[in-house]
Amino acid sequence: MTSRSFITSDGVTLALHKRGQGENDFVFQHGLCGAASQPAEVMPNMDDMRLLTLECRGHGASEAGDIKKFSIAQFADDVAAMISTLNAPVILGGISMGAAMALRLAVTKPDLVRALVLARPAWITDYAPDNMKANAYVGELLSTYDPNEAEERFLASDNALRLAAYAPDNLQSLKGFFNRPPFDVTAALLMKISSDGPGVDRAHLAKISIPTLVIGHEDDVIHPLAYAQELANRIPHAELAVITSKARNKAAYVSDFQSCLLQFLTKVSHAETPH
Repeated sequence: MTSRSFITSDGVTLALHKRGQGENDFVFQHGLCGAASQPAEVMPNMDDMRLLTLECRGHGASEAGDIKKFSIAQFADDVAAMISTLNAPVILGGISMGAAMALRLAVTKPDLVRALVLARPAWITDYAPDNMKANAYVGELLSTYDPNEAEERFLASDNALRLAAYAPDNLQSLKGFFNRPPFDVTAALLMKISSDGPGVDRAHLAKISIPTLVIGHEDDVIHPLAYAQELANRIPHAELAVITSKARNKAAYVSDFQSCLLQFLTKVSHAETPH
């Protein structure tokens, strides 16, 4: 995977990662506090497909800029600006927060998107959904205490005990945030994005007219399978893929993810999809 800089309209330098030389562009965005390695891990090798991931402000190798600007809308606007430099429309997708960004752009800038992938969605349309409370709580702790004490308080909380019982993979991800400097940026991301939403409503979902793949799995409190099911039901041309959860078998999760992406991307890569 190669990378170069992308400069936003307000002067923030973001890392744009690319893999492959195919004629079809798949812009695939990472989740909250993730990086380009997250979508790259589950992307199948395809000769005719080029994978692009723009690491959001405060993520990966990208600058944070003004943390007051952290929002799903801002991150989506940055991706839209990048897509505008490509041969749009593109196939657009994302994991978790990335899925919320992709959903927003499919509604607000449909001319940029010809097919949609919503993987492990953590939002449907509501702001500050209950499933994001654990992320917000970690952010609050990091904004108040040093990382070691913040982690101790979190691991003793009901949030952590619930995740240990029902979604151990979620718990491991949250524990990683206590080792993610700079901690003011991590805290701001977790609090601001967890209270945010994609900025669309359920009526918008019924108007999405492009091919859509929704991916979900069980054993996940932060990315409920019910969210994936509802999105697939509300988006007219959506198909749902239920894959093996990471908590049960990480290798099978990656293999299943790659398989359903390969099938969908192969199908839509050369299709004409009117908006």
